[in-house]
Amino acid sequence: MSGLMVIGEISDGKISSSTCELLNAGQMLDDTLKEGVVAALLGSDPGKATQDAIAHGADKVYLVEDPLLKDYQIDAYLAALEKVCKDTSPSIILIARTLIGRDIGPRLAFRLGVAVAQDCIEVKIDPNTKGLVGNRPVYGGNAMAAVTFTQLKPHIAIVRPKSYAALETDGSRKGEVVTIQVKLDPALVKVKLIKSVKEPSEGVRLEDAQVVVSGGRGLGGPEPFKDLEVLAKLLKGAVGASRAVCDAGWVDYSHQVGLTGKTIAPDLYITVAISGASQHMAGCSGAKVVVAINKDSSANIFKEARYGVVGDWNKVLPAFTEAVRELTQS
Repeated sequence: MSGLMVIGEISDGKISSSTCELLNAGQMLDDTLKEGVVAALLGSDPGKATQDAIAHGADKVYLVEDPLLKDYQIDAYLAALEKVCKDTSPSIILIARTLIGRDIGPRLAFRLGVAVAQDCIEVKIDPNTKGLVGNRPVYGGNAMAAVTFTQLKPHIAIVRPKSYAALETDGSRKGEVVTIQVKLDPALVKVKLIKSVKEPSEGVRLEDAQVVVSGGRGLGGPEPFKDLEVLAKLLKGAVGASRAVCDAGWVDYSHQVGLTGKTIAPDLYITVAISGASQHMAGCSGAKVVVAINKDSSANIFKEARYGVVGDWNKVLPAFTEAVRELTQS
């Protein structure tokens, strides 16, 4: 078995941002393995996805096209990926911990008769065994575990989004595109997609934002999030929230940052009235600079923040927003 495979995802004819990140992780692993990085793409109309994958680090792309793969459906996708993996025999498989990845990763591992390392934030090669090692948070993010694979291959790791940065697009890269024929039986599909509803949104996506302003339960209700939106707009960023806020119904779950929410890695992360529980910090561990505003000087968030203000957010936030407005408009 040889080669490092990235299971890619296609969205609107392009590969997803998480796929770009995994291709970078694959290239870093291949610096040691020297086996080549391949991407496996499934769909009914790949568009420019194959060339996108090559431009972001894939040396070869395995493409499966079938009308049954137009929309994600677990049974059809699983059958196609099992065929691809058995035909190509990769030694390592990387899957992004997206809604699709969390669904299909363990099932694919079972079909192939191997183990899988869940929720890794780092993957590397053991210099002695040349096997994959996955570092993953445990106990709610309070400790790290290094998962070492045995000799049974392929080694499969499900990697948390934003754990790696995507490589810059290189349009000059050359690669091979191989079409794999998979005859999918329509009887495989046990679930039918009736309707897909896209929620309208404005501004930058939370996962892609370079600046994120998040609010916690200490804000006391949904109204203060309008103030956070003003600050986020001034900084050309997005608004996030803690799990408690989303559970209370103050904002939609699409804004949740944390272990059970979205993983972000902004250049600047501003938290307002967030205590900094380990589950929340697990979702923003990739943030380069954390700024905390909290009235509790002993809050855990100050241990993670580079800059902090101990005070009532009702007084601090308006002054901070006004200062930002003056700086951005000057």
